[in-house]
Amino acid sequence: MQLALAQLQAGPAKVVAVKAEEYDDEFLSLDLNVKIVSDLDDAIAHIREHGTQHSDAILTRDMRNAQRFVNEVDSSAVYVNASTRFTDGGQFGLGAEVAVSTQKLHARGPMGLEALTTYKWIGIGDYTISCVNKTG
Repeated sequence: MQLALAQLQAGPAKVVAVKAEEYDDEFLSLDLNVKIVSDLDDAIAHIREHGTQHSDAILTRDMRNAQRFVNEVDSSAVYVNASTRFTDGGQFGLGAEVAVSTQKLHARGPMGLEALTTYKWIGIGDYTISCVNKTG
């Protein structure tokens, strides 16, 4: 079993400036872009412009900001002090996922009431991380 953890290293030699268009990139790795924002309004505006509406998180000690973040960020999974890596069919008790959708309406053709239902997942943690175990 191998444990993979992301590590943020900072300092003039390690920090590379992010180009505006790179905020729209999905890395499919442990890389990440970090934007320093002036306040919660700026953070929510940045997510609205560059987010995928899949998973977003806030790290905060202010539970009023946390509640506002949960209410105003329109993503399928929203986390407070927890890793977005929890967004997984197995973690949610849904079994293996066969697809990922960032759309609010995913069904086509004739639809019953169940097809018109959507979810918003909210995770509250104590600065909790999700560890990925690799075997093989």
